[in-house]
Amino acid sequence: MILPQFKSFAKNLQVGTEIYHLLKEILKENFGKGAINLGDEGGFAPPLSRTGEALSLIVRAIKDSGHFLAEVKIGLDCAASQFSRNGKYKLEGAVFTREGLLNFYQNLVKNYPILLIEDPFSEEDWQGFSALTKLLSKKVTIVGDDLLVTNPERIREANQKKACTATILKVNQIGTVSEALEAAKLAKEFGWKIIVSHRSGETNDDFIADLAVGIGADFIKAGAPARGERVAKYNRLLRIEEEL
Repeated sequence: MILPQFKSFAKNLQVGTEIYHLLKEILKENFGKGAINLGDEGGFAPPLSRTGEALSLIVRAIKDSGHFLAEVKIGLDCAASQFSRNGKYKLEGAVFTREGLLNFYQNLVKNYPILLIEDPFSEEDWQGFSALTKLLSKKVTIVGDDLLVTNPERIREANQKKACTATILKVNQIGTVSEALEAAKLAKEFGWKIIVSHRSGETNDDFIADLAVGIGADFIKAGAPARGERVAKYNRLLRIEEEL
């Protein structure tokens, strides 16, 4: 994910869109038209085998847009439960222990302008989350999604274990608006960041844009500026910013 750091939402959306289209051209030039087919959330899936390759391409697109790396940061949604096997992590053709994966993330943060890391370990690997939070939380935001599932009880447990510094907030993951608001309130009490998020298989409903502004969320995650169900959220945010 890319996270433009400008003060106005309109400017962030403009810069994000420019970088997205520049990345599209870079991928087309390097890998052909097949690399720019869109996934469910509007992202590209070029034939890459290493995380560093993907991040370097994004950095190139940021620089080609004429912006500094201090102005546009990167976020990683690792979804580590998907490559966790029997307490180990299978990634880039290798098998990592918890400590090995910890070093892997440390190197990424050292070499790329990463602002947040979401689900860096599997959803039951509390030790991994706690270790990464202790190691890197002064530099990057450690985000729980699969770990927390917008559940107030899981959020309390994560705070006790010092496992995160931010939560993903998905209303239809926990099931009700009131429970989602309770989760947001807890996160604020703990001094965490809040990222209001879409789901895969989205509709054109733009409610999460109003929710993000209403609770004073730090970020919104709504996918690439490429499909109607994603763009609907961004257009709503533009209208809200104009009103405010």
